[in-house]
Amino acid sequence: MREIRPISSSADVLRRAEALDTLDAVLPFDRREFLAEILSDDDVETLRHLAREGIGENSMRALASDLAYLEAWCRAATANPLPWPAPETLLLKFLAHHLWDPIRRETDPSHGMPEDVSIALMQAGLLRATGPHSPSTVRRRLSSWSTLTQWRGLQGRFNAPRVRNAIKLAVRASCRPRHRKSAKAITADVLGTLLRGCAGERLADVRDRALLMVAFASGGRRRSEISSLRIEQLVQQDPVREDPNDPDTALLPCLSIQIGRTKTTEADDGAFVLLVGRPVAALEDWLARAGINEGAVFRRIDRWGHVERRALTPQAVNLIVKRRILQCGLDPREFSAHGLRAGFLTEAARRGIPLPEAMQQSQHRSVQQASRYYNDAERRHGKAARLMV
Repeated sequence: MREIRPISSSADVLRRAEALDTLDAVLPFDRREFLAEILSDDDVETLRHLAREGIGENSMRALASDLAYLEAWCRAATANPLPWPAPETLLLKFLAHHLWDPIRRETDPSHGMPEDVSIALMQAGLLRATGPHSPSTVRRRLSSWSTLTQWRGLQGRFNAPRVRNAIKLAVRASCRPRHRKSAKAITADVLGTLLRGCAGERLADVRDRALLMVAFASGGRRRSEISSLRIEQLVQQDPVREDPNDPDTALLPCLSIQIGRTKTTEADDGAFVLLVGRPVAALEDWLARAGINEGAVFRRIDRWGHVERRALTPQAVNLIVKRRILQCGLDPREFSAHGLRAGFLTEAARRGIPLPEAMQQSQHRSVQQASRYYNDAERRHGKAARLMV
């Protein structure tokens, strides 16, 4: 059985771990020693260089994770460290190990990832299932591989005709359906249930109310955007009318959230979204009670009810959503923090809000991606699926 062994001595591993300590704001502490064993000196220096260049935290975490997987896979599959640049034959081997046909595997055991390679990756905690990977995961890892190759000043073979054709054929043979990050959307009715579940006066209730309302009303912000939200991004705006066309309606509080660097925006894009009404009040209540006037907006609360200086992690945001889902008697396996993003667009479609207006708030750049939620909402309420009801 193959094992993924460290490529150097314990002293070298310790030195790399200390070098990775400089990335403590990006890489999780409990993974640093593991990465130091898997990565090479050049790998660590590449990550530090990317951090100095100002690459986004989420992108850095994804690159570090993908790099560790690629190094571990290469050593399990070839007994050698990952070469830079990777030859075309290694790229094709990677595709053959990760995108394969389960039906063919039943009659050809050599098809797909060899058993000893998958066992080695599982023992390292890098592989959870023995089936083929999703095409999106493979494409992301190839993209990371290509990016890291370019940052080393090298030219890869990622666009070679044989590689492109292999990806096309493998994706076509894949029978894996595309799964959404949240099986169900957190629409307004579900959100209302969650808010009733955290209607208390405990500090955690106040925080979670504000977090849920801000995440949903600001266009369905990603959990990474919520966890990294800072006071400096909040800009008070003049109150607005409840009905813009009726000057006699009540004035509502309004503020804007300056969107920094995200999956679809750059820090200097000047992008912003608006919060109006109840979410603003909930956010101001949380900030006042927690005594927050600078730094991270949403923070951890310790067991004694003290607000910490550290911001919530993206994972903590997801756990808060799931905990509130469970508390309300719903199935946490069917919902995640991404359900707030899906729920915003789904709710906008239900209420007849034009797609371009909804996309201004959600900051989707792809009409195709955003319109899927609109199409799904229309299909669920349409007559085509009810011909035999």
